[in-house]
Amino acid sequence: QVQLVESGGDLVQPGGSLRLSCAAPGSIFSISAMGWYRRAPGKEREWVARITTSNATNYADSVKGRFAISRDNAKNTVYLQMNSLKPEDTAVYYCNAIVLYSGIIYWGQGTQVTVSS
Repeated sequence: QVQLVESGGDLVQPGGSLRLSCAAPGSIFSISAMGWYRRAPGKEREWVARITTSNATNYADSVKGRFAISRDNAKNTVYLQMNSLKPEDTAVYYCNAIVLYSGIIYWGQGTQVTVSS
C-alpha cells in the first residue's frame, strides 16, 4: 500500500501564508509527476498545481502568482507554498503522484487549510 502523507494545513488569516508538504516513498517519488488538488466544501475537486520529474510547473489560474510548487528529491517530498491566502482558498488539500508511463495515480489523505479572520 503506497501512502502519501500530507502535512502543514492550518487556520490562517487572509493575506497569510502556509507551506504544505507531501512525503512519498522514494521508489514512487523519483518516477512520478507530483500534483496538488483541493476540495472546498460543497464543491468539486479542483486541480491546483503540478510539477514534473524535470521540475516543470503548471498552476491553476486561481492560484497563479500566489502559490508555488516545488520538490526535494533528496527528501522525496513535494511542497506547496501558499501566499496571499484568501477565504476562497479554504479547502482540504490533497497531493497525488502520477507514476510515469503507467497511468497509476496515488493520493494522500488530505490536509485542511482554513483561511478566516
